Amino acid sequence: MSAVVISGTGLYRPPNVITNAELVASFNAYVAKYNAEHAAEIEAGTLAALSPSSVEFIEKASGIKQRYVIEKEGILDINRMYPRFEPRPDDQLSLMAEIAVDAAKKAMAAAGKQGEDIDAVICSSANMQRAYPAMAIEIQQAIGARGYGFDMNVACSAATFALEQAINAVRSGSARCVLVVNPEITSAHQEWKDRDCHFIFGDVCTAVIVERADTATSQDQWEVLGSQLATQFSNNIRNNFGFMNRAEDSDPNARDKTFRQEGRKVFKEVVPIAAAHIEGQLSQLHIQPTDVRRYWLHQANSGMNQLVIKKLINAEPTQDVAPMILDEYANTASAGSIIAFHLHHGDLKSGDVGVICSFGAGYSVGSVVLRKR
Repeated sequence: MSAVVISGTGLYRPPNVITNAELVASFNAYVAKYNAEHAAEIEAGTLAALSPSSVEFIEKASGIKQRYVIEKEGILDINRMYPRFEPRPDDQLSLMAEIAVDAAKKAMAAAGKQGEDIDAVICSSANMQRAYPAMAIEIQQAIGARGYGFDMNVACSAATFALEQAINAVRSGSARCVLVVNPEITSAHQEWKDRDCHFIFGDVCTAVIVERADTATSQDQWEVLGSQLATQFSNNIRNNFGFMNRAEDSDPNARDKTFRQEGRKVFKEVVPIAAAHIEGQLSQLHIQPTDVRRYWLHQANSGMNQLVIKKLINAEPTQDVAPMILDEYANTASAGSIIAFHLHHGDLKSGDVGVICSFGAGYSVGSVVLRKR
């Protein structure tokens, strides 16, 4: 078994920002239009009126202040309220592959790798652009990588689940250097017309290079001490969009075809699962939670992360112990914990231990314990 390291990371950040104020102005204009158009039904009590949103509500509920998106105008158009992407011919690089290649090249540069050095590509995200061919194989070709590629989906835990597959591949010898990419075009499966979740998501892509320690040449290397995954079925976060929808003769725009959740139940149930998962893994590695220098957690809700850390270290969390990027990036599904790691690990010293952990629909939780070399 070879020692395994993370030797480089990359981040694609979309060019467009939607502030909470912009989002609320658009949403409230949509609400006013909807309520006016359905005034008779609302008056008769056969239809519920929609309630407006507010910046204060969003920031109190989530900690989010803005989000990056690939396309902005379609989302803010009250007659549309979802992004407008141009269709691409099959011989053109797909949108998801395009942003993945951007992040991948940055991670490769950080790790000092060329395409021919990579012999496996894993594309793991909450929603794939298509069923086949695998996005990973398209990305593999675009960067000139060798070997094999495959897609996987474990919702918001997709990045950590993919990291374990990469780590295991390197340890077992089936690959020497693996690229993990997490392209998250969440704006396409967000429900922008739902007050309870219209503010949650943002677009982004992260990339991580996982390789044998004896081939790593970058100055920034993190040895993998262990990885651990767990799942427990729950319907509290769900999206029913898929290729079977047309065979069901159902409405392709029905509410269940986009992101939906029982937010309070998720908060109450996932926090103890995530905290116990991390504590259990650290115990197996004979590491005390208070000895972990930094936690890079899934970025879904600031209150959720604070409570997870408080359960682990029995103290109020700080930005230094558990950095939040949620205020700027919003929830970026599987990419959130990787963004936190990418942006907030450069100040740590040799020997420092950190934990990347994500949790979400499934329920699913994945964690990777790292030590700075």
